[in-house]
Amino acid sequence: MATRTVTIASSHGLHARPAKLFSAAAKESGLDVTIAKVDGKAVNAASILGVISLGANTGDVVTLSVEGDGAEGVLDQLAGMLETDQDA
Repeated sequence: MATRTVTIASSHGLHARPAKLFSAAAKESGLDVTIAKVDGKAVNAASILGVISLGANTGDVVTLSVEGDGAEGVLDQLAGMLETDQDA
């Protein structure tokens, strides 16, 4: 399992639009991907409802975990999405 810690950059946090884009990318990866806030419960990153339920705001730190072949590449893609302001 590969993990990475990322800071949320979207100016309004992981609300509907960035959460939708992120969860769709996680699902399309075909790998098991989870996301969790620091000291929080991990949720399925491919679930838009799970991602929104985190309540992740701008500047919050989350941990991504990916299991499977190509995990580092998926982490690169997903971390890049979170580190970019999807509201701009």
